[in-house]
Formats: sequence, structure tokens, C-alpha cells
Amino acid sequence: MGMLRKNPKLVEIESSDYSEVVILDEPGSKNACHEYLIRYSGDVNPDGMNFNESRISFQNGPIQYSGVNGCHEEDLIAIVIHRLQALQTGDFKCQENALALTNLEEAIYWILAERKLKFFPKIA
Repeated sequence: MGMLRKNPKLVEIESSDYSEVVILDEPGSKNACHEYLIRYSGDVNPDGMNFNESRISFQNGPIQYSGVNGCHEEDLIAIVIHRLQALQTGDFKCQENALALTNLEEAIYWILAERKLKFFPKIA
């Protein structure tokens, strides 16, 4: 999971039977890609296509120089946290969701901690 497939434009995910994550751009700022497309199977639309798509654009460059031009990692994690919290209130409550929530919350903590350290380093 998280590894690139032989096709370098696809991100390896466990649920690839139903969806695929496509990398749309080349690494840019800080050696990271910024544009992704999630294709997921669904009903055939009037054009005869059987994939639905969601595009995700990440911030490209520092906001102070580039302006706000995309989402951040913690934005997507926050969406997943919100969904899992909702699932935990119903029939899909389980230990696995609780563990995933804990780890996702920790991920946001560390992402924000790294950003704070970058902009506000400790004075020795």
C-alpha cells in the first residue's frame, strides 16, 4: 500500500478492484506530485463510460508566494476521520475503525507539528 505499481502513474491501493488512483503530474515542489485522479467503478453513464472520477489538487508551492491553489494532506485525512466517526455511531462500529481513527488523528497531529517546527523552530 502506498507503493507505486509497475505503471508509475498509478498508486497501489488494496481496494483496486473498485478504484484506482492516477497520478496526473510529475513531482514538483519538494519532490511531490500535486494532481491526482481517483477513478471508481459505477453505473455506465450516457456516454458509455463506466468510471466515475474525483480529482484532487494539492497545494503547489508556499501559500505566501503561490496563493492558495489546492488542499493539504490533513484536509483529506479530516474527511476520512469524519466518515469513520459517523460509521462508529452505527452498525459499522468496530475495533478496526477505532484503530484507524486513532492513527489518522495521530497523522494530522504529526503533519501539523512538522509545519509548526518548520515555521517556528525552537530557539536554542
